Amino acid sequence: MLNQLTDSLNFQATALTLRSERQRLIASNIANADTPGYTARDFNFSDALSQATGRTSSAQTPLAGGARLQMAASQGGHMGLNGKVGGSAQPELNYASAAQTNLDNNTVDMDRERASFADNTVRYEATLRFINSQVRTLNTAITGQ
Repeated sequence: MLNQLTDSLNFQATALTLRSERQRLIASNIANADTPGYTARDFNFSDALSQATGRTSSAQTPLAGGARLQMAASQGGHMGLNGKVGGSAQPELNYASAAQTNLDNNTVDMDRERASFADNTVRYEATLRFINSQVRTLNTAITGQ
């Protein structure tokens, strides 16, 4: 029973960490909007969350028939094929493609970045509220009030 409670809170904590990392990355893109040659970076949140929680591994190799082969690791701290620690919340960063060509080769699209920033902010707040709700529910169950 205790494992289920901590697993749920750990999942939300990992999601919160990834949301804050994405917010930092988007803010960095916005800050470099006028930097010549800067390439915007982002990551797929759902893939990063799956990887960080151990549901899938970036060290998977496709086999015949669509099956996947994973590296065996006895502990979450073991390194994968890509050199990253298995259980860490370090997402794989991707480069954003340019929505329109610029003379300075900068790929930051301010409209896309603002929309991503606002969306991520709302989702970060929702994750915080969910964690607060879970803790409040546990506190009520423990105190019996």
